[in-house]
Amino acid sequence: MSTQHKTIAVLGAGSWGTALAIHLARAGLNVRLWGYRAEHVEVLQKDRCNQRYLPEVAFPDNLELYSNLEQALRGGELLVLIVIPSHAYRFFLKSSSSLFNEGMSIAWASKGLEEGSAKLMHQVFNEEIPQCNRLAVISGPTFANEVARDMPTAVTVASDMEAVANEWRDCLHNGFFRAYTSSDVTGVELGGALKNPLAIAAGIADGLGFGANSRAALITRGLAEVMRLGEAMGCNRDTFMGLAGLGDLVLTCTDDQSRNRRTGLLLAKGLNKQEIAEEIGQEIEGVRSSLEAVRLGQKHQVELPIIEQVHKVLYEGFHPHDAVRSLLERKSIAELI
Repeated sequence: MSTQHKTIAVLGAGSWGTALAIHLARAGLNVRLWGYRAEHVEVLQKDRCNQRYLPEVAFPDNLELYSNLEQALRGGELLVLIVIPSHAYRFFLKSSSSLFNEGMSIAWASKGLEEGSAKLMHQVFNEEIPQCNRLAVISGPTFANEVARDMPTAVTVASDMEAVANEWRDCLHNGFFRAYTSSDVTGVELGGALKNPLAIAAGIADGLGFGANSRAALITRGLAEVMRLGEAMGCNRDTFMGLAGLGDLVLTCTDDQSRNRRTGLLLAKGLNKQEIAEEIGQEIEGVRSSLEAVRLGQKHQVELPIIEQVHKVLYEGFHPHDAVRSLLERKSIAELI
């Protein structure tokens, strides 16, 4: 079924939200891009471009800008794509729940765990907007800059409802952007959340000069941690060998476009997380996710040794060298995933 003439509201005008809005507009949808800061939206409207995050990538004519959320969500059969930092979801949904109706098809493309509860985003949605059940998550190995520039990209769209997954797949699957469907919502969300602290670990290892061997070992054993926790949470193990698992993990651990990997590089240089946040100037999901991932591992009685060491560096003052030493001194066992 053609997606042309459908209207989609993209909520969140940061780098990733803007890139997805540009892509969806190029795919023929009528796109409304909403940002919570009116002054930021005014600049976007004036420039017809997000110069801060995606310089020189012009907005298509069918991409409209909004700073009023009620206006952005007006209308009947609307598709809504939420792309705001994961820690803000609860407050955002609670404060705007009356604007969402059961006819909306809602997806999110943020990666992370709720601060303080370690809940996944679909759990937050179910609690705050119970009137909506047409839900989907979009995840995979993606950098906003490459999507905005129409470079080849592939993602996973997961939903409990096959028709909803297919609807979002059809909206996204266009040009050089490929979309595949899944029914494993928890697995897709978990892979997207846990790859961030693992990318911090990869950045630390590279920043300390440990080389390609250690990076490959870290990615492999990091994937094993994700799979163990995912299995304990009832996920499909195959999910973690796909785009939202291994694909996203490899991308984030190996390319300096990743804010999480850059965070690890800066930690290896001796900067603390406050200094790093100022240096990078954007949300670093792995800093929050490492704290919640440890909480999630404890809840399900699953060891997450790499993520636990990242947590100690970020929150307990461990020196990166000491964290690496702790990992290397662990008892050698059979290689079990």
